[in-house]
Amino acid sequence: MNNLRKLDLNLLVTLDVLLSEHNVTRAAQRLNFSQPSVSVHLAKLRQIFGDPLLLPGPRGMLPTARAEELREPLRQALDALERAVSPADPFDPATATNTWRVAATDYGESAVLLPALAGLRTAAPGTRMAVIGTAPVHIAKHAEQGEIDLALHNSDWAPPGLHRRILFSEKYVLVGRVGHPRLKQRPTLAQFCRFDHVIVSPAGGGFSGITDEKLSQAGLSRRVVLSVPHFLFMISVLASTDLVAMVPSRLVRDIPSLQVVEPPVDVPGFELAMLWHERSHRDPAHQWLRRYFTESV
Repeated sequence: MNNLRKLDLNLLVTLDVLLSEHNVTRAAQRLNFSQPSVSVHLAKLRQIFGDPLLLPGPRGMLPTARAEELREPLRQALDALERAVSPADPFDPATATNTWRVAATDYGESAVLLPALAGLRTAAPGTRMAVIGTAPVHIAKHAEQGEIDLALHNSDWAPPGLHRRILFSEKYVLVGRVGHPRLKQRPTLAQFCRFDHVIVSPAGGGFSGITDEKLSQAGLSRRVVLSVPHFLFMISVLASTDLVAMVPSRLVRDIPSLQVVEPPVDVPGFELAMLWHERSHRDPAHQWLRRYFTESV
């Protein structure tokens, strides 16, 4: 370790060239140094290693046994260093074998990942994706530790310290089954409050949400009779019962068994954001994936 502290990269590069050329003059030409500069480097190297390293010979210089021991590990170390400091290769999705880990709720899965999946498989067929169910409070930590590459999350509730890009703005619509007897036209606010509603409660067991907050401001309330943890189950419930729900519009835009109605209550929508950590911000593969999602929604 003490010897390592005494070394600088120029000395190691000079030694590598000297061991290749066995000649100070030719080494100086390759390095674009003066001959005296190479001689000074060689003198420092001899002092550091405690060995002559190169001795005068009949046709140039002959490496000592210590120099021969250094030749291959030195070349490997310099090659590795060269690869480490070289610019990153451009990302080629057609030949990539990355495994991406994306944190998303079932809304993010349905609204972003599912529509993008077929095109992603075509563009980058050798890659894999793991969809991770991560609690919002853990997103920043998991991103920092490299356990997730991206997170899809409500921008208003996104943890600080992460890069973010807004993918789209979402609004809520009133949804029930096709042929629902009470959804033949837009209901009044009073009728809306008398419907039997189903609500998604990600934390489990909740019977109120943003719609109820909006109604409460007007001194009103609605009948929430079912609470479920996932949108997928909610959609099945809506298609097979007379329950209704306030649902993000992208989840129901292509489901023929459901009827979408403009609600009589103005519920604020939200912006869905893509979040990532600084550690992957400049990585070409991550940049490609983020651009792909941005363009596919």
